[in-house]
Amino acid sequence: MASNVAGSTSITSNSRSPWTPGNYSRVPYWIYTDEEIFSTEMSRIFCGRSWSYAGLAVELPEPGSFLSTTIGNRSVIVCRNRDGALRAFANRCAHRGVKFCRQRHGKATKFTCPYHQWTYDLNGALKGVPFRGGVKGQGGMPSDFDLTAHGLQQLRVTEHNGVIFASFCQDIENFTDYLGETNRYYFERVFDGRQLQVLGYTRQLIPGNWKLMFENIKDPYHASLLHVFLVTFGLFRADQESQVKMDRTGRHGLLISRRGSHQATEHTKDIANLRSDFRLRDPRLLDPVKEFKDAATVVMHTIWPNLIVQQQSNTIAMRQIQPRDPGSFELSWTFFGYADDDAAMTLRRLRQANLMSASGLVSGDDSEVMKLAQDGLRSYPECEAILEMGGTATADEEHMVTETAIRAFYKYYREIMEL
Repeated sequence: MASNVAGSTSITSNSRSPWTPGNYSRVPYWIYTDEEIFSTEMSRIFCGRSWSYAGLAVELPEPGSFLSTTIGNRSVIVCRNRDGALRAFANRCAHRGVKFCRQRHGKATKFTCPYHQWTYDLNGALKGVPFRGGVKGQGGMPSDFDLTAHGLQQLRVTEHNGVIFASFCQDIENFTDYLGETNRYYFERVFDGRQLQVLGYTRQLIPGNWKLMFENIKDPYHASLLHVFLVTFGLFRADQESQVKMDRTGRHGLLISRRGSHQATEHTKDIANLRSDFRLRDPRLLDPVKEFKDAATVVMHTIWPNLIVQQQSNTIAMRQIQPRDPGSFELSWTFFGYADDDAAMTLRRLRQANLMSASGLVSGDDSEVMKLAQDGLRSYPECEAILEMGGTATADEEHMVTETAIRAFYKYYREIMEL
């Protein structure tokens, strides 16, 4: 057994403990640490038949606007060509593989590799190769070298109500079919066609496996126990009206809840972190205004394979999961509102962002506990996690005392990974 990445372990397939076929309520620890598993995830999940979140349309306001991001562990560029159409391609020069774009956002008329100055247009087509014809009759590319055959690797790209997704798979289903009916409703609940307005960004590096982030957001069981702030102020806890919903595959999931009382009840005796004596010095932090078409005050929406759409009261954000290696991932947050928000609503969104952000009053708990999970499991590849709260099924539920959404996630995961 060898290790060359912090938090990761290389395990041969012969030494892995078996994962019982059809069992989604037990998850072996080696899937969080194995470098071979991680490599397969990058190719089958992130570069397979999936739509990955890439950015917001408002981040690309005009022709030539671009952003660079990662899908799985692959760097990609999304831009608008001269006609304003969206294009997406690998941030990898076709010549020698150099990552040629180093800016996160910008505007360009072309992309030029710094190494040998191969130049590409905004469609990713190769337009220039220095010394292609040689110098003084010497050298140069072969006479049959075809510029059109050496453009940047193209990704399929789509925009839905202001959100951009990209895929390495050229024949993937359209995005709305990919979401499914229920998930489309909740997606369009937030992205209803109004112009978006970016309010800010935060990024953090979490020393844990990327799947732990999806597990965390699909796990309402922990939310009533770990988070002092959520349960104390009645934002999200087990005795509230709530639902857990998935699409038919189990890959996408929704945790939906309605804010309740911050007082202890007969149903909260197991919630040790509920502090009924706590009060806010500034109650404006929890000053929500109803703005969506239903009664839900919290909707946490996971979209396979790399996106969390977060709506907690009036703070809304995208969380983009960007795996680095088996033992770490980057979590990129984009906070946004709507272009027609008044100043009071924008301030409310920014104030409530203190709940859910890289150093948020709630999210900070999750970052720490994911590190602790990785620390605990990485040395025990022969052991397994237990996911039996609420039973062993993978169906929707009308309560949050369940791990059904995590089981559904691993049901689909096992199908894609052929494990």
